[in-house]
Amino acid sequence: MNEDFFRHIFKKQQDADEVPSNKEISRWANDLIRLVFPELSKRPLNSIEELKNHFQQLEDELSKIMVATKACDLCDHEKLSKDFFAQIPEIYRVLNTDIQAIFDGDPAAKSEFEVIRAYPGFYAISFYRLAHALYLLNIPLLPRILTEYAHSKTGIDIHPGADIDEYFHIDHGTGVVIGETCKIGKHVKLYQGITMGALSVDKNMANTKRHPTVEDHVVVYSGATILGGETVIGHHSIIGGNVWLTKSVPPGSSVYNTADVVISTGKKNKF
Repeated sequence: MNEDFFRHIFKKQQDADEVPSNKEISRWANDLIRLVFPELSKRPLNSIEELKNHFQQLEDELSKIMVATKACDLCDHEKLSKDFFAQIPEIYRVLNTDIQAIFDGDPAAKSEFEVIRAYPGFYAISFYRLAHALYLLNIPLLPRILTEYAHSKTGIDIHPGADIDEYFHIDHGTGVVIGETCKIGKHVKLYQGITMGALSVDKNMANTKRHPTVEDHVVVYSGATILGGETVIGHHSIIGGNVWLTKSVPPGSSVYNTADVVISTGKKNKF
């Protein structure tokens, strides 16, 4: 290895020292979620002033993270951070609809407290909601870091660019994949192992709609794969387990596989 190689790597090492790790950036998001949902906190705050101070600290920290990651050299980081935090009340409102959808849609959920503390679907959705707000402000890098962190914790992979409306419910969730240009309406419920992906992954399709649209009040059962930017699942439809779907279905549809399941009784098991 020649000297130029070592100089190159050493320069990258020096630059990396100034950038917070993905875990540190995700800790900022966790702190923000705990602030708006004290059910996740170790201790409650003692006054409104203390609460305001915590929000301001997190706002300042976001600005510093944007500077450190060099995600947007020409941006006004302080303004972007302020614009993001102005959206927190609406993000909080929408997250409460997600909590309600999960609680109402899962007979095993005993309380909203349990949903907030224990449900991986809510964890992934909460990170997505923050990341999506950053994405819409055209802040690069950070949205993807947040959703990939939640992906590593839950097995739920939601691209921050996906457009997901309120009352969203992911049940179980492991193996769920939701692509960048996916559009999901209100009161949609997804089970585990679902893919909402693209028919093609050519790089020249980066600025086109590649992923499906799911309208309001749709349920998609485990293992279903729905592909394509022109694929629309009409409202109040049910997509059965292990369905492979690459074309649109009208509102009120039930889509399912017709494979026979044979149950044999009264015979000695030969295995």
